[in-house]
Amino acid sequence: MTHKPFQTTSAAGLREDSLPFKLFQKAKRFGVWNPSDLDFTQDKKDWETFSEQQKDGILRLISQFQAGEEAVTRDLLPLIMSISNEGRLEEEMFLTTFLFEEAKHTEFFRIVLNELEVKWDLTEYHSDTYHEIFNEILPSAMERLVHDQSPEAVAEAATVYNMFVEGVLAETGYFGFYQSLQSINAMPALLEGVGNLKRDESRHIAYGTFLLQRIISEHPHIYDLVMKKMEELTPLAIRINEEGSEGNTDEAKRNTMNFTQKQLSTRMQILDRARDKRLEDIYKQREDEVGMEEADAVQ
Repeated sequence: MTHKPFQTTSAAGLREDSLPFKLFQKAKRFGVWNPSDLDFTQDKKDWETFSEQQKDGILRLISQFQAGEEAVTRDLLPLIMSISNEGRLEEEMFLTTFLFEEAKHTEFFRIVLNELEVKWDLTEYHSDTYHEIFNEILPSAMERLVHDQSPEAVAEAATVYNMFVEGVLAETGYFGFYQSLQSINAMPALLEGVGNLKRDESRHIAYGTFLLQRIISEHPHIYDLVMKKMEELTPLAIRINEEGSEGNTDEAKRNTMNFTQKQLSTRMQILDRARDKRLEDIYKQREDEVGMEEADAVQ
């Protein structure tokens, strides 16, 4: 058994000025919303007025989020174990909130489906591209950490999980919900829950960005590996958008694709700006420096 010295009773204490610890504080303040408290009365009324095409588009989004949240919940543990084994207590403390929130997001979308009385199999909405991402690429990257906790393996996991799945695919999905429902002032509980998810995920993405910045600062060659992985993943983001855009207007398709391209560019620009930062400066960054929105913002 590996002996781990106690940090909190040593002279070191907790590194309270570090970004992971600040994210932990934000999670305690803003991550405790309860999906069961949402009132879907108006949502159910709105749902009954939708056309079959509108229902199909919303169910496609919900089904992809439902399975996606399940996937990121079940696949996160190896990263937590890896960080714990490195003795990075403040990061591990934040990651406990991370897993809790992913589980809650999984519950949220199931509640939505139950409220809408959608009890049939929705896997028809999961394309081959979707399965490639969530049943192959994501679990492979995360499971690698069980036996390989090298900087390269951790960087790959953070790139796939935080930068791509959360920072590109999920953010584009939120955009899709708002584009579909906010303009017609429909399904307020669903949008409120999505706003809460978006706020939670902004902390997750901020941590993933910090993690990659830290690794790149310690091992500069990792930057090129991360950029290469993002380049490999980019065509999948474009393809999954194209597969889900059937029935959308040309303007909606363009808006979604432009949003996805913007997210890809933003993630890489933030990492690029951090290449010359000192490790100490990376630890002491503000949340907005890693692309995190204000904690009380829902859009």
